[in-house]
Amino acid sequence: MTQRVLLVGWSSVVHGEATAGDVLSMRAVEGALRAAGVAVDLAWSPVMAAAPGAGGLELGSADPGGYTHLVWACGPLHGRSVQEVAQRFTGCRRIAVGVSVVDDADPALAAWDLVLPRDAPGAAPVRDLAAGPAAVLTSGWDRSPSAPGDEPRGGPVLGVCLAPGQAEYGARRRHDAVGEHLGEWLASLSTSSTAERVGARLAVDTRLDPRGWRDPHTAAEVLVAMGRCEVVVTSRLHGLVLALAAGVPALALDPVAGGGKVSAQGEAWGWPVVPAGDLLDGAVTGGAVTGGAGAALREALDRGLAWCLGPKGRTAAARAAAQAPHAGADQLDALVTAVVGGHAA
Repeated sequence: MTQRVLLVGWSSVVHGEATAGDVLSMRAVEGALRAAGVAVDLAWSPVMAAAPGAGGLELGSADPGGYTHLVWACGPLHGRSVQEVAQRFTGCRRIAVGVSVVDDADPALAAWDLVLPRDAPGAAPVRDLAAGPAAVLTSGWDRSPSAPGDEPRGGPVLGVCLAPGQAEYGARRRHDAVGEHLGEWLASLSTSSTAERVGARLAVDTRLDPRGWRDPHTAAEVLVAMGRCEVVVTSRLHGLVLALAAGVPALALDPVAGGGKVSAQGEAWGWPVVPAGDLLDGAVTGGAVTGGAGAALREALDRGLAWCLGPKGRTAAARAAAQAPHAGADQLDALVTAVVGGHAA
């Protein structure tokens, strides 16, 4: 049987969270496989199948017998949905690419024949697949470094893109405490001395939902919103990655104690990340943040914002955007070799 791939991810499952990063990663994989002459079908959840330009089919209608390979792109390789999709396609060679492996002992890993992670315990992290197509979509933006004082009239716009609870990190999650302190800090920018350089705060969500107007329908809409910002404040992996792909400095926070996938992407890009989970570790009692616990975090945020708004941050972001089209290239090459060659890379 000629190789035929069904391409899936968290945007494919009914109870998954469809994000711009997931969709862009799937498109990156699709492009690499098609360029190698491999037939590819993209599978979506019922909601995402209705998104503009989705193409493909609903995962529930895909015939497992019609494919030689199942490829899962992006997100954490964790949980029941990941296992259920793999188990339905046991007759296919199952490959996961550009994923986060939180725990080597996670039973979800056993369902996959080959895993090409973006981050995993004991492995050097690699740049997320979403940055490549993101860079192409945002190539029209002029993000050359500007001199201090060149901010838009009224001050720069801060995009704010926050992560949900991320259950895969278990007891290491500090999302609620980090979110509380971050919210107080963002609110304080209206009255602090730093606020003289902040014009507005704009909520930017990477989650996609084509059913209404409040949420973005496509990844391109997310990138347009980020491209309008001068800084993106984010605790999401794709908040960091897509900001850099657009040439926008990211004030990135990792809400996971001990570091999670945001820190891994920071390492892969050589980009600074505030270890927010570590700064607050031990500062939460009975679910409530103790007084004064966030002083170190607020100081780190102040320093990070100043750096992002300054020439060093802007230059670093422009450099990252220039490198973004090549993000994930080695992983995509390994995937194509595994599919076309029929063996692990």
